[in-house]
Amino acid sequence: MNIKKVITNARLIGYKNLQTITIENNYVTSITDTNLSEKTDLDLEGDWLSLGGIDLQINGCLGLAFPDLSINDMEKLDEICAYLWQQGINQFLPTIVTTSIPKIHQSLKVINEYINLPKKTSQAQIIGVHLEGPFLNYDKRGAHPAQYLFPLTLDNVKQVLGEYGDIVKIITLAPELDTTGQIIPFLHSHGIVVSLGHSQATAQQAKEAFCQGASMVTHAFNAMPNLHHRQCGLLGEAIVNPHVYCGLIADGNHVCETMLKLILHASNYQEGIFLVSDALSPMGLDDGFYPWDDRTIEVKNGTAILPDGTLSGTTLPLFMGAQNLVKWAICDVAQAIALVTDAPRKALNLPTLQIKSPANLIRWQCHNQQLTWQRVS
Repeated sequence: MNIKKVITNARLIGYKNLQTITIENNYVTSITDTNLSEKTDLDLEGDWLSLGGIDLQINGCLGLAFPDLSINDMEKLDEICAYLWQQGINQFLPTIVTTSIPKIHQSLKVINEYINLPKKTSQAQIIGVHLEGPFLNYDKRGAHPAQYLFPLTLDNVKQVLGEYGDIVKIITLAPELDTTGQIIPFLHSHGIVVSLGHSQATAQQAKEAFCQGASMVTHAFNAMPNLHHRQCGLLGEAIVNPHVYCGLIADGNHVCETMLKLILHASNYQEGIFLVSDALSPMGLDDGFYPWDDRTIEVKNGTAILPDGTLSGTTLPLFMGAQNLVKWAICDVAQAIALVTDAPRKALNLPTLQIKSPANLIRWQCHNQQLTWQRVS
């Protein structure tokens, strides 16, 4: 049976006029300028419409850290996917931070099995894995455990990927650790996006990495040299490179409001930046103290901190970053929406809202710089 729905007077990113979207059997079948005489099932009255969000860096949720996955966690993964759907997320990459090789392989195995299970409705979909480590610079390791850092060699990369390289979509590494120049071309040739992070790379080293195929930067500003007017470093080279996207945490703690405004303006907003949650396992739970590998983190107002004061991530959902940017008058509504929907898709070379897109859509409204959203059913 053909189920059809017509949505009119929608603002879409990249379109000048209000648009009509026709949906059939939960797929977008047409996008046209709105004709005021046409019949409608839902009049958005000028509100924004987008695909759901996509989170490319999320370390855990509802008390489960993705590096700690076991085969008994399938039901918990279902709960996490349902929770993230409720937070507006259509797709995400579980992120496995630095840990032992056996634990990395165990988590990859579980995620691979989960991905191959029948898809369920009203759940965010896992589209692969982000490996954040273990090939990181010791001096910029941040909250990553030093004992599990690994030398960046081709043999070690192959060992870490094991038999699950096809589900790894992003790997964060410090390019200055590669003395051969082989690693980034190897990963790029296997369809894995290389993101530079937890790094002391100079501008020249970063430039060489981008020339070799690296196309992303992990949580810009954090765990890398500061921008300096005579030494722009890794981040400076990324900002001026039109082929590189920078992930950004917009919680106001990892990066202050002024620097958020600076990097977004310099990168032409969604053309070079996307937001990530960088959420840890207490996401969806109350503030408090939680175990994290063999340590303890304290969560205060959505920010996770180690006992020594090291920032280790957030517990805030992805859309909170977009809401913050509008509230702080850093972005207009369209730019903020794009940073959590279109920009991360472009960074992974995935399609944005278009004909044949699954119609898992979000309606956005903004009043007095308060950005709100709801799923379109």
